Amino acid sequence: MTATGADREAAGSTTRGYWWWERRRSVALDVGLALVSALECGLEGVEFAGNTGLPVPVGVVFGLLAGSVLVVRRRWPIAVVLVSIAMTPAEMGFLMALVGLYTLAASEVPRRITVVLAGMALVGTFIVTYVRLRQTVAEDADFGPGDWYVPLVSVFMAVGLTAPAVLFGLYIGARRRLMESLRERADSLERELSLLADRAEERAEWARTEERTRIAREMHDVVAHRVSLMVVHAAALQAVAPKDPAKAVRNAALVGDMGRQALTELREMLGVLRSGDALIAPVAAGGGAVPLAAVGQAAAAAAAAAASEDGPRLSELEALVAQSRQAGMVVELSVDGELRPYAPEVEQTAFRVVQEALTNVHKHAAGAKTWVRLAHRGSEVAMQVENGPSDAAVADAGLPSGGNGLVGMRERVLGLGGVFVSGPTDAGGFRVSAVLPDNSSPSGV
Repeated sequence: MTATGADREAAGSTTRGYWWWERRRSVALDVGLALVSALECGLEGVEFAGNTGLPVPVGVVFGLLAGSVLVVRRRWPIAVVLVSIAMTPAEMGFLMALVGLYTLAASEVPRRITVVLAGMALVGTFIVTYVRLRQTVAEDADFGPGDWYVPLVSVFMAVGLTAPAVLFGLYIGARRRLMESLRERADSLERELSLLADRAEERAEWARTEERTRIAREMHDVVAHRVSLMVVHAAALQAVAPKDPAKAVRNAALVGDMGRQALTELREMLGVLRSGDALIAPVAAGGGAVPLAAVGQAAAAAAAAAASEDGPRLSELEALVAQSRQAGMVVELSVDGELRPYAPEVEQTAFRVVQEALTNVHKHAAGAKTWVRLAHRGSEVAMQVENGPSDAAVADAGLPSGGNGLVGMRERVLGLGGVFVSGPTDAGGFRVSAVLPDNSSPSGV
């Protein structure tokens, strides 16, 4: 992992302890260049003092002070270039001029200022070279070049002392900005990858939660109804065993049948879960690293698909009502419309809604009369389970309730785009209604 820009900014304060320099080697380089430039200007100050009639120490000190300005080239490049231009008539500070122009071109100074100062340095060098060269040619009587010689050589000298430094500085500055841009893009990409990884982990956690919720809902639907009926029959068996042995035998047989049915459905569910794992395992084994979110979503999809194919159907609704009747509940079943096949998930959800509603009647309204209504409409299927008030003469079976039945029904129905309504009735009972769209027909899509 590479450090991000924020990390580098946080760590930059530890290295930035030398005024405007960021690194020690920058300090060493600038101080070294300043010493060389001061030495050069000091030596050139001797000739400058002789030409101007100043004392030699004054010329040397002037050269040393002027050349040492190069030490601030990173902080004030414009000042360095202006000093070098001012020293051009004295023919001093050639190193300072070259390094100053390079630093100016490579810095973040606006390009118009760079162009103006580079032009001033070019013109100044041309004028000084032209004047000195013309004096030299005039003093040498034996050397008689044409009129083109002095201007051409002056142009070459002016361009040669300014253009290379400026062009190289522009190149280095552009390269530096490109590297900085690439670094910022790398930092941004790293942050995006980190964000994507966090989102992938969130999606994986969401998929795991959804799968756990789905499994818990299936387990509740499969176990709660069967076990509730078994408890009711066991209570009835206990009550009638001394009076009617034959009926006790029938109730015992019913308890055994329901227990076997519950075990069968549990085995089917475990098979669904194992088949989901089997579908995921080859992907993880053959494709290298598999994102957690993809695994979780694939497992959920595979398990849900298998559960939908193996789950109950609306054609089994009469058998479900018959089981409640056998447990002593008075149930009336009415069906409107012609029974037709629906999508597996629609039929399973409709069956589970009726099953859970009947289970709630067994738990909370012992002895209550119950009506189960099923309506097949053009683009939807509707179901309603309504019970009256409980019969005080019927002993409560004492079935525990986890409070998840209505929540599970609502989640199932809303997950398929349906409508779910539940609540007490004016007669003192309770009503559960649900409408599911027919996803298998074109009109229900």
